[in-house]
Amino acid sequence: MGLLIFSTNVTLDGCVDHQEGIADNETHAFFTRLMDESGAMLWGRVTYEMMESYWPAVARGEAEVPPPMREWAVKLDAKPKYVVSSTRNDFPWNNSHHIAGDLRTGVQNLKGATPAGVLLGSGKLAAELDRLDLIDEYKFLVHPRIVGHGPTLYESGLPSARQLELVSAKPLRNGVVAMHYRRSLTKVARQE
Repeated sequence: MGLLIFSTNVTLDGCVDHQEGIADNETHAFFTRLMDESGAMLWGRVTYEMMESYWPAVARGEAEVPPPMREWAVKLDAKPKYVVSSTRNDFPWNNSHHIAGDLRTGVQNLKGATPAGVLLGSGKLAAELDRLDLIDEYKFLVHPRIVGHGPTLYESGLPSARQLELVSAKPLRNGVVAMHYRRSLTKVARQE
């Protein structure tokens, strides 16, 4: 069974607004490597629609972008993409698939069918999957910014704290720090 890895950009104050991170060649190269290591992508409908509105055109060469962004787009276009949605069932972007019905069962089946692992890139969906104890690892790019607004990581909350074990922390040249954590088997006691 493959791992479910949640990866996103986050600022120092927890903001996950995709427009607030440093979208340079180094961060695109990082996410391209991460995608290369995974067997599939997993998104919620909103993230899928945001990605679908831009990246297929970049992959087709219809937008002028730096080489690392083009490489990301071409590889993303070919990568299997799974979308959780209760309001949409038509996903025409190349190699896109719908996960409908019971969320736990659908994601467990996807993990079981994807030994190379699944890269999750939607914040709201991540909160739901974390509530179901389905996320195995976290790979965050922490950006050296304080933006003072949301949306924020896990703003809808979790039923209990998650204890994580640091696997690695690597600073990038642009000031971003790539943080890799895995779920700890140790439960965190709530302080009353």
